[in-house]
Amino acid sequence: MAVNGTSPLTVRFPTLPAHPDPVTDAILDSGLLQELSHAFGGPFHFLLPHRFDANLAALRAVLEEAGVDGRVYYAKKANKAAVWIERCAAGGAGVDVASLGELHEALGHGVRGEDLVVTGPAKNDELLRASVLQGALTTVDSLDELDRLLARARTRAGPHRPARLLLRRLPPAQPDSRFGMDGAGIEEALGRCVRAGDTIRMEGFSFHLSGYATRPRADLAGHLVDLCLKARALGLRADRISIGGGLAVDYAAAADWHAFLAAQRPAHYHARKSFPAGGFYPYHSPVAGAAALRAVLAAVPGGGRESLAARLRGTRTALLTEPGRALLDRAGSSVFRVQGVKDRDGYAILTVDGTSLSLSEQWFGSEYLPEPALVTPAGRALGPGTHPACVGGASCLESDLLTWRKVPFPARPAVGDLLVYPNTAGYQMDSNESPFHDLPLPPKVVIEAADGPDTGGARPRWRLDRRPAR
Repeated sequence: MAVNGTSPLTVRFPTLPAHPDPVTDAILDSGLLQELSHAFGGPFHFLLPHRFDANLAALRAVLEEAGVDGRVYYAKKANKAAVWIERCAAGGAGVDVASLGELHEALGHGVRGEDLVVTGPAKNDELLRASVLQGALTTVDSLDELDRLLARARTRAGPHRPARLLLRRLPPAQPDSRFGMDGAGIEEALGRCVRAGDTIRMEGFSFHLSGYATRPRADLAGHLVDLCLKARALGLRADRISIGGGLAVDYAAAADWHAFLAAQRPAHYHARKSFPAGGFYPYHSPVAGAAALRAVLAAVPGGGRESLAARLRGTRTALLTEPGRALLDRAGSSVFRVQGVKDRDGYAILTVDGTSLSLSEQWFGSEYLPEPALVTPAGRALGPGTHPACVGGASCLESDLLTWRKVPFPARPAVGDLLVYPNTAGYQMDSNESPFHDLPLPPKVVIEAADGPDTGGARPRWRLDRRPAR
């Protein structure tokens, strides 16, 4: 087995380990995952709800230290598990929903209607109707949608339950975005809101901004504050703005990330697969999660003299944010069992018992780069990597690879070993899932692990995630 005549033991394959995670390592070493793999007979995901709670608390702490009135909504689209909604209901957090099904599930797990924000483009009439009836806050994306919401408000809403709404602004720096209204559309929408009177409660503005840079988000937030002041002059409430999500997650150390980008090339991937420049998620972000929100609040919006936090305080404007991935950081992993090993020229092709539909970065024509841990019957394999392998799925498609990259595993993977992909709760484990080949969807296991690395030798407790019957 050689690569261009070179022994695979002498070829240096780039590596990208995830940040150390003692809690997850304790679960890997407990023997629980092997038992669950045997019980389910296929891949599964495990979830750590205490991490969700910690991420939510960190975001709230940033708002408090900035003296800003605000609210955190969990973007439900980031992960379908019910446990996150249960945590929102228990902790008083809001939930961002974009479909009637998501709205029903949030209500079914105890989240009050007034704690929902309904987003998404061109919401259908049933979703608008439910939003009005439940007292949810609706992000209005167009004049047509505003008219349809007003029609439902006049039909269904009484004087004590007006339709609550935010007007979504098209980002001037992203004029090709399909989300939001331009300046003229906002002007017209404000006029219609004024004429609607008590039928509606126009609470402010929002935007949908691509990317993870904090300065553009702060600049556009400052613009929304200006719009709130203009709307108040027209007699509208307009006392809050939503900056959406877009808070990056830091998966890997800076040195590892930059070294990987500098070293990786097509020869390091099965079939010499190549990815477009800049096509990978930024798996290292120097400002992520709560720190990213802190940076947005500390930034001075363009043309201003004071920070966004100061502007929000001075104008008595609340800040809403709708993170998904940032609330799910380190809150779950995905487990696959190796069911086949095939040697190629200098590397192995592994086949696991699931498909790449359960690792959704492939949906974006990219690669999930934080590498999986190898768990053998004897426990987690440790040491320097010398056994490169890519990871294929159990379907009949050439493109079904969970990992195109030849990952340098610390031991030669064998049938029956487990591959545990780290930190997959945010958008990875179920965004693109499908029962292709009539394979069952991987179940989700909620693990009630200790908050620290020392579990006292006790086996972690677990249960299946609960979802309401449809």
